[in-house]
Amino acid sequence: MKIAYSPCPNDTFVFHAWAHGLVPGAPQLEVTYADIDITNGLAASGNGPDVLKISYAALPWVLSEYALLPCGGALGRGCGPLVLAADPGMAASGGAALSGKRVAVPSERSTAYLLFRLWASQRVPGGVGEIVVMPFHDIMPAVRDGIVDAGLVIHEARFTYPSYGLSLVADMGSWWEEDTGLPIPLGAIIARRTLDLAAIAGWIRASVEYAWAHPDASMSYVMEHAQEMSPDVAKAHIDLYVNDFTADLGEQGYGAVRALLGRAAREGLVPAFDPALLEWKGEAMPGRQGRN
Repeated sequence: MKIAYSPCPNDTFVFHAWAHGLVPGAPQLEVTYADIDITNGLAASGNGPDVLKISYAALPWVLSEYALLPCGGALGRGCGPLVLAADPGMAASGGAALSGKRVAVPSERSTAYLLFRLWASQRVPGGVGEIVVMPFHDIMPAVRDGIVDAGLVIHEARFTYPSYGLSLVADMGSWWEEDTGLPIPLGAIIARRTLDLAAIAGWIRASVEYAWAHPDASMSYVMEHAQEMSPDVAKAHIDLYVNDFTADLGEQGYGAVRALLGRAAREGLVPAFDPALLEWKGEAMPGRQGRN
C-alpha cells in the first residue's frame, strides 16, 4: 500500500509499527516522506498514493476522492502554529505590526495558513503584504536573516524558535481555542474512498497503540528522519502532537474540523463542500485505551 507522510517525529512515531511490519494483517507500506505542502499537492493532483497525511485545510479540495480517517492525525490543544518575528518591537505590537509586511508560510493550503488568514482578518488592519511559501524548516532562518518580516511556523519550531533569536508575535492555537473553545485540527489522515477504510483505520489505530505500548521501539526510526533535531525536542514534539485525538478523533475532534472548515467556507477561503463527507462511515472504532 502506498502512503505519504512527513518525516516529522509525530508521523514517524505513529506509523513506525506499520512501516516495520509490526501490525498483524496489515499490508507492506511503500512510504514517501514529504513536506506537508507536497502531500497536499499529491492529494489534489488525483494521482496521489492510497493514504496520505495532509493539512485539514486541504480537505475540501479532495473529499470527493479521499475520506477523512478517524485516527493517525494531529489535533489537540496548546499545539497551534506561531507567528514569529526577529524584531522584538513587532512582537510587542501584535497583529498590527504585520500590516503590509512580508510573511513566510509553510503552504498555501496548510491549516497553519488557514488559521493565520482567519486570525489576520480580525487582527491585522489592512491585511498583510506579500505571502511567501517555503518549506517549514526554512522559515525561521529566513525570518532571522531578514528575508521576510515574519514567519508562520509549525511543529518543533514551538520549542526551538528562541535559539534563532526570534520573538512570538501571536499563537494561532491560543487564538482559536479562546475564540471557539475547541481543539486545533492540524494534520489529517486520508485514504481513497475505493479502499477498505475500516481496515486501514484499524491498522493505523494498531500502529498508534503499539507506539504508546513500546515508546522506545520507534526512536531510531524517528531520529533517522528528524532533520538534525535533538532527541529531547523530538520527544517533546511527539508528546504534544500524538494524543488521544490521534487514536480517535471522537465527536469533539470532528466538531473542531467542522467548525474550522465551515467557517473557512463561509469566508470564501476554501471551496464549499458537503459536511456529510467529513463524517466517518466505517465500522465503529474499538474503545480507545489512551496514552499509558
